[in-house]
Formats: sequence, C-alpha cells, structure tokens
Amino acid sequence: MAILQERPDAIAAAEREAEIDRKVRQTELAISVLLRVGVVISIAIIIAGTIVTFISHPDYLTSADAYHRVTGASAGFPTTPAAIYHGLLDFQGGAIVMIGLYLLILTPVMRVGVSIIAFAHERDRAFVAITAFVFLMLVGSLVLGKGSGG
Repeated sequence: MAILQERPDAIAAAEREAEIDRKVRQTELAISVLLRVGVVISIAIIIAGTIVTFISHPDYLTSADAYHRVTGASAGFPTTPAAIYHGLLDFQGGAIVMIGLYLLILTPVMRVGVSIIAFAHERDRAFVAITAFVFLMLVGSLVLGKGSGG
C-alpha cells in the first residue's frame, strides 16, 4: 500500500518540476526576444540616423575634409538629453544615431529589469533583492555618469 501512496506524490512532484521548467523556459525566451528586438531596433535606428546624416550632408561622401568633420574626434554629436531632444526636433542624423546607441546601451539594463519580474514571479526573494540591487547600480551609473565630451 505504501508504494501506491508514493506514486501519486512522485507524479505530483514531477508535474511541479515540469511546470517550473516550463516557466523557466518562458522567462528565458522572453529575455532572448527582448535582447534580440532591442539590438535589431537599435541597429535600425543607428542606420537610419547615418542615412539621414549623409542625405543632409552629401558632401560627406565626396569630400575627405567634410567626411573627417563627421567622423573625427571633433565631430559634434549631441550627448546630453536636451541636445539630443533638440537634434531630434531638427531631424539631425547625429541625434538619431545617439538615440539608437542609448537604446543599445539600455537593452541589457532592460534584461535585468525583466529578470527582477521573473524572480518575483517565482517568489525568489534573494534573487529579487540581488537583481534589484544590480538594476539600481546600472541605472544609477547611467544617470550619474558623465561623458568626456561635455
């Protein structure tokens, strides 16, 4: 009789483990999609900004001096949020490129944010706390960090 009682418990345990595995696979898939979509969108925005730059300044294609103005160390890309915002309003290619780069930088940060949600869903408080700390450190470094150009 003990064998019959153990069997339903073993089946229930196997079903619980299968459900956990399914949730882990779903979380990994969501993170994978987030990273891929973030990178593809970022690259598309960067390419669009590059195209806008060359359409707005066709001399970059024919003049080495003009080309060096946009690719050299003294190139004037907007780096502050205000400069990027005003550049976007003026439809400047450099501002569009910067939005793509910021999105590319933020993609792995968003991955950490999704991980917090996944760990919370699994009720894993330790990993929620650790991942939230990492997330806050990443966001803090992005907010408080200073570029060398300004």
